[in-house]
Amino acid sequence: MSEDYVKGRGAQFNTHNRFEKRQVVQEHIEGLDEDFMPEGPATQYIEQQPKSIISKNNSPDVPFSMSINPYQGCEHGCIYCYARNSHEYWGYGAGLDFESRIIVKTNAPELLEKALLKPSYKPEAISLSGNTDCYQPAEKKYQLTRQMLQIFLRYGHPVGIITKNQLIRRDIDILRDLAAEGLVHVYLSITTLDESLRRVLEPRTATATAKLRTIEALTEAGVPCGLMTAPVIPGLNSHELPEIIRLGADAGAIKAGYTMLRLNGQIQYLFKDWLTKNFPDRAKKVWNQVSTMHGGTVTDSNFGQRMRGQGVIAESIRQIFHAAVKKNMGGKDMPPYALDKFRPGGALRLF
Repeated sequence: MSEDYVKGRGAQFNTHNRFEKRQVVQEHIEGLDEDFMPEGPATQYIEQQPKSIISKNNSPDVPFSMSINPYQGCEHGCIYCYARNSHEYWGYGAGLDFESRIIVKTNAPELLEKALLKPSYKPEAISLSGNTDCYQPAEKKYQLTRQMLQIFLRYGHPVGIITKNQLIRRDIDILRDLAAEGLVHVYLSITTLDESLRRVLEPRTATATAKLRTIEALTEAGVPCGLMTAPVIPGLNSHELPEIIRLGADAGAIKAGYTMLRLNGQIQYLFKDWLTKNFPDRAKKVWNQVSTMHGGTVTDSNFGQRMRGQGVIAESIRQIFHAAVKKNMGGKDMPPYALDKFRPGGALRLF
């Protein structure tokens, strides 16, 4: 690893925002008064108050139609994160900006409750972390996720969570009560068991060991837990699938899912730079295998195949994944959400 490698961050540079006419470049580094990026940028929290908080999607590849993201940008720094591209809509770059300029939607709980109070509102599961992790480090300070979980509980509303952070254990008291009413599903995302890989692939996430212990703690509290192995990257972590699923099942996970790596938009440039710097001996092989899975390109926006890939490599991984799930989880599945528990007006209906 070179001396100018930005430790503790996934991206090693900041991509140009495609909506901006000007950009900062390094071609004439001698003209700069200070180092371009000596230690990497410090994290900044930027507070915003949007007008709405529930996002809707109609993608057939996503198992939910409504989601809430209390934070935009994510300090976890996962180099492969598809949400990086969306940071450009806020005027920032998809690279280092994404993991160091964190937009905090401080009125998210207020907007959620306002939406649930609408007379026309009909309940369906809302996913937390549809785009960025709701338990990223900013949550320690702002506690927006915890406040929203309290609202979901008060209104008897179903909620799904996916996270890479053990901070979720802080809220087991609320999650236990939600689970008792059939109102919550939780997924922990484990990409690799190799700590040396995790530290550069997703540098500010919890370790695999911490995530497995989190699954155990949630399961003991009666909270239904699943496991996400995403993304699967051939030549880097694909060989770990069976062991990740076995350990996840042993910890209490009752369902598993996976997605294949795809590198749309600016992510392809960030990932290729990261791959070359961290794994120069196999960078070309990994890149070519990812390309093979998506018809000769690393990008893929086609519904139905963008998450799974195509071809021999993708099919082999699919078979390995399903065999491991069948062996370790059998026919288990998440319990259905209790949509009939919704209480319009929340606790006010009791009076």
